[in-house]
Amino acid sequence: MGIIIWLIVGGVVGWLASIIMRTDAQQGLLLNVVVGIVGALLAGFIVSPMLGVGTINEGISIATFVVSLIGAVILLAIVNLFRRGSVR
Repeated sequence: MGIIIWLIVGGVVGWLASIIMRTDAQQGLLLNVVVGIVGALLAGFIVSPMLGVGTINEGISIATFVVSLIGAVILLAIVNLFRRGSVR
């Protein structure tokens, strides 16, 4: 059941992050899911301890969703930095 939640939440988080970073036209559904999951993983290691908020594995709430979104946006910013040389 956990992997299904990761895929659903990862897809939504990746999609929202791609809209925020204006890369939605370049990405498909699969890349949105990957960005969402990897961004949530990144946020679980970096952002969650700083804010004292749990991760998606501990339960879905607004705080864990926002932390995952922050991680996905950071991931897209890093990818854009290396791809284009600047963050949009």
